Amino acid sequence: QVQLVESGGGLVQAGGSLRLSCAASGDTFSNYAVAWFRQAPGNDREFVAAVSRSGGATNYADLVKGRFTISRDNTKNTVALQMNSLKPEDTAVYSCAAERSLFYNSLIASEHEAKYADWGQGTQVTVSS
Repeated sequence: QVQLVESGGGLVQAGGSLRLSCAASGDTFSNYAVAWFRQAPGNDREFVAAVSRSGGATNYADLVKGRFTISRDNTKNTVALQMNSLKPEDTAVYSCAAERSLFYNSLIASEHEAKYADWGQGTQVTVSS
């Protein structure tokens, strides 16, 4: 089990950038694939991006491809989500989640939130128009 804490959210104008961070503690971080999800008011939680244990494989939701980049640093037990060209529809609470995975260099069905046992509390991202 890992404990996850997100940071880096805030208010930004459309077209701007934010960098979210997810810090992990507890179990060996490199045993876990990590994903970001988001939930806007009145909406279901949706997948944003995922990164494999090694950092070598990534997966993105179509809505964020080309604008967001997920990365990890296993020496610092962190995962980052760099968000560029932000749009008002990106406004949501962003949460990171971890899945203890057998696969070091690949992702399997990473968009399914049921795969993730450990979740952070979330950080608010608000994009003004």
